[in-house]
Amino acid sequence: MRNIKLVIEYDGKEYNGWQKQPTKLNIQGTIEQAIKSITGENVDLTASGRTDAGVHAIAQVANFKTNSNIPIDKIAIALNSNLKKSIRIISAEDVDERFHSRLTCKRKTYRYIINNSEFSSAIYRNLETHIPQKLDIEKMKIASKYFIGEHDFKAFKSSGTSSKSSVRTIYDAKVIEMSDNRIYIELTGNGFLYNMVRIISGTLVDVGLGKLQPEEIEKIIESKDRNLSGKTLPPNGLYLVNVEYV
Repeated sequence: MRNIKLVIEYDGKEYNGWQKQPTKLNIQGTIEQAIKSITGENVDLTASGRTDAGVHAIAQVANFKTNSNIPIDKIAIALNSNLKKSIRIISAEDVDERFHSRLTCKRKTYRYIINNSEFSSAIYRNLETHIPQKLDIEKMKIASKYFIGEHDFKAFKSSGTSSKSSVRTIYDAKVIEMSDNRIYIELTGNGFLYNMVRIISGTLVDVGLGKLQPEEIEKIIESKDRNLSGKTLPPNGLYLVNVEYV
């Protein structure tokens, strides 16, 4: 039996997240149906992590087991011909049978995109979050560094999380000012709690608006109190951009 690794890009705005659900359009079930169309098999497609409704991915990683003998260089082409254009298989490769897209994942990077222009974009409105008030990016950069390291991120998770522990390690945190009045918040970590990236991004926006000072981030982390952190920003600005396994 073959173990096939897929790298997937998707626009999440019309999907109710990654996870398969019987009555709602979802990414996992849509791709599994495409796999069945080309192999005739019902497979279990496992992702590096489940993205929520409206969240996008530039390089989600997933794998499935199959007895199909379709050449590996034909699989992405065949799947894409059976998928909506809002989901694209970027690559497919045969991997060791022990590879598991979630369990063997070491690091993930998420990006949150903010349009900090005076007016929102008609074209990119579903792909970013518009905040018209001018943000203090330098203070946001300072604040972001407090998230680096191993911390209990209880103050930055939504109540719906099923994780037993809220301890996670953030390896890198960046606030990047782009030339077109857009701001990228990028977080790389060993794992993320439910809505953690969107809450951290909302907290950094509060710093940018002057509602919080950068040094207050440390106290919020130590407090483990969700009421002290920022609001959960909308899903349309969030992207899974990289998954690492080495």
